[in-house]
Amino acid sequence: MRLVVCVLAMFAASPALAALSGFYDSAEKIGTILSDGAVADALRQAPIGAILNSGTAADGGDEWTIRTQECDLVVVLTAQVPKDGMVGKTTYDLRIVTPCQ
Repeated sequence: MRLVVCVLAMFAASPALAALSGFYDSAEKIGTILSDGAVADALRQAPIGAILNSGTAADGGDEWTIRTQECDLVVVLTAQVPKDGMVGKTTYDLRIVTPCQ
């Protein structure tokens, strides 16, 4: 009985159970984009018309396009998983690939 309880406790704390659904993961990515001051500055504080997931970058990161009336800003988000096998939320680092001219 103790063995069963120990196995169940190990599975309850596994990182796979901490994974977000696709909707919430996308919301996390969009939140990262919108909260980055460099993005706001690169867009010159212009209103956003669309935020599009435009594919996968060469380095494996998620490529996103932020569209305004004047330009399309391309950024890449790189996943930062919790360290040392710890359970937690995946966060994202943002890199501007194609700035507005």
